[in-house]
Amino acid sequence: MEALPLWFLIVSLFLPRVSLVIAYFAKDLVAFAMHGWIPPVLGVIIPRVLVMILIYQDRGFSWWLLLHAVVMACVYGGSGSQAKRSSK
Repeated sequence: MEALPLWFLIVSLFLPRVSLVIAYFAKDLVAFAMHGWIPPVLGVIIPRVLVMILIYQDRGFSWWLLLHAVVMACVYGGSGSQAKRSSK
């Protein structure tokens, strides 16, 4: 299907909340069935998971999904070690 634009895939690596807001107002997320209260909650609390769900719905298990999973693991894994360093 590949309805997600390339700019969304690249920007969401670094700024997932910003890319979700821009894509929402640019009507780039219309092709995805996001109903109910779960997508907005994911977008506010853990936007990287919502981006990965969108990528999986759009492209399936692809290199983009793997790249976003690695970046998510690095970001969330690195945030725990920084909290330990700052508390000492």
